[in-house]
Parts: sequence; C-alpha cells; structure tokens
Amino acid sequence: MNALTTVMQLLVAVAFLSIPLVRHRYGAAATARAQAELARQGVRTTVLAENGMRFDAGGHETAAPAAVAAVMAALAALNLSGGDWARPLTLVFQALVLVVNCLILYSQLTAATSVQAAFRRNGDPMLARIDVPALLKAAEGGFPSWTWTLQNVRHAVVFGASILALAAAALA
Repeated sequence: MNALTTVMQLLVAVAFLSIPLVRHRYGAAATARAQAELARQGVRTTVLAENGMRFDAGGHETAAPAAVAAVMAALAALNLSGGDWARPLTLVFQALVLVVNCLILYSQLTAATSVQAAFRRNGDPMLARIDVPALLKAAEGGFPSWTWTLQNVRHAVVFGASILALAAAALA
C-alpha cells in the first residue's frame, strides 16, 4: 500500500506544478491580451496590476501550488520509507488537498462572477464598467488551446490520486 500511496502523492505533486509552469511560459501573452482588451474597452491597462490580478506564475500562483507539491513529495518520501507518521499525515494532508482542489475548481468556474464582484467592491467606477467575461476570454487566448485539457487532466489526477491515496492509507 505504501508504494501505491507514494505514486499517487507524486502524481498530485506533479499535477500541482503543471499549471504554474504553463502560466510561467504563457502568462505574459495572456496579460498582453487582457491589457489589449482593457484598452479596447477604454480602461487603463494598469488596473490588473493595481488590483493584483495576474495571469503569469508570480506570487501565490506559484507559491501555493509549489507548497502543495512539496508537502506531497515529503509525504511520498515518508510513505516510501514506511515511517510511523505516514498514515495519519496522509489522511490529513490528502484530505486537505481534496478540499483545496475543490476550492480551486470552484474559483475557476466562478471566475467572471468573482472578478466582477471584486471590481464592484473596489468602488472605482472604471472597474465596475469592465466587461469581465470579455477580459477573461481575451486572457485565455494567450494560452495554448491544450491548456484547458491539461487543466481538466490536472483536476482528474488530483481528485483520483487523492481518493486512491486516502483509501490506501485508510485500509493500511
């Protein structure tokens, strides 16, 4: 069971690193397209940076997935070594990964609504008039079309591997 759990945790680690790598490679193009869309809408192109909205791999867009990947790699090593703490830590952290991935999926599905709400809360009338779906669609155009397939595969791997790791740890 330890070998299965180890492999599943390494798969989760790789899955969490995949999107920051894509954002690192193509994020500048996505940002440029988003800024072009803002200019087309007559909005200052600096509003993204002013409001902490990024399409690249900077900040928490890399730190958070890298931290999850590091924890999963450490747990994989602990499971492979057969440490006494492997099972309880796997149960706790793998369950947390499931919850975090649910939150990530939810935030992706509600991105336009969330950004619109954040812009309205800001109180800046210029932000309130941004066509957010058009802005996000323009940014998506900066990423290769296979990015969305990768994103779906990433979710399937994280959910599937986490469930298998939890089952293996629970049965151990």
